[in-house]
Amino acid sequence: MEKQGAKNWYIIDGYLPYKGKVEHENFEGHEAIMILNCQDEEAEIFMDIYYEDREPDRDIKIVVQARRVKCIRMDHPDEIGGIRLDRQLQYSLRFRSSIEVIIQYGRMDIAQPNLAYIGMMGYSE
Repeated sequence: MEKQGAKNWYIIDGYLPYKGKVEHENFEGHEAIMILNCQDEEAEIFMDIYYEDREPDRDIKIVVQARRVKCIRMDHPDEIGGIRLDRQLQYSLRFRSSIEVIIQYGRMDIAQPNLAYIGMMGYSE
């Protein structure tokens, strides 16, 4: 079978943006991690959050069912092991998966009127 992702992923540029909303729209400043599991078995993933000024939060368990995608909002503590990330402070992520998965990162930044969305693949090995 051909390779379908990687077991280790890194997102370096974490920066939870300003939360405000765009007037008359549903847009809200946020970051999200998307995990795609194309395999025929469940993926057990452990996420570590690294900071500039303190020790990391480690081994936050995430499960992605077989042949499914999971979206994790980084501003929803219940989705990231109860961790509350401070807004507008730098952090980085490491993911260690039991099987090969694909991980992408996205940020909706609405700090300016015409807003910005960034989406990027994580670094894998």
